[in-house]
Amino acid sequence: MKVFNLRCRENHRFEGWFRSNEEFEDQIAAGLTRCPLCDCAEVARMPSAPRLNLGVESAHSVALQGSGLWLKALRELIKNTENVGENFVSEARKIHYREAPERPIRGIASEDQRHELLEEGIEVLVLRVPAAIKEPLQ
Repeated sequence: MKVFNLRCRENHRFEGWFRSNEEFEDQIAAGLTRCPLCDCAEVARMPSAPRLNLGVESAHSVALQGSGLWLKALRELIKNTENVGENFVSEARKIHYREAPERPIRGIASEDQRHELLEEGIEVLVLRVPAAIKEPLQ
């Protein structure tokens, strides 16, 4: 396996693993290699020292792959939920008590508010997203 340092049009940097240079070129030409942060297909190879993956995965490489999958899942979650921002707690209650249409929402709640919702039987998933990655995902 060949490991290349890649960059998308938005200057996000990530790794790509390919069987050969030809496979890399074919995937780029077909638009199959995409940025895990913004899903951009305009990807370029960055200069890097040659590095081969010979089947032994380091903790670092596994973590990099996992972070790419996590970011992709986060992007899907953001795409498929309504951002109600500061109104999250009241909107979650309205949905729970059938005063508003049921739909997936996301927003902001304090720890105390989250505990109050849980006590009312309203399940809440806490997902802390670093501010640095919020912007390109939305």
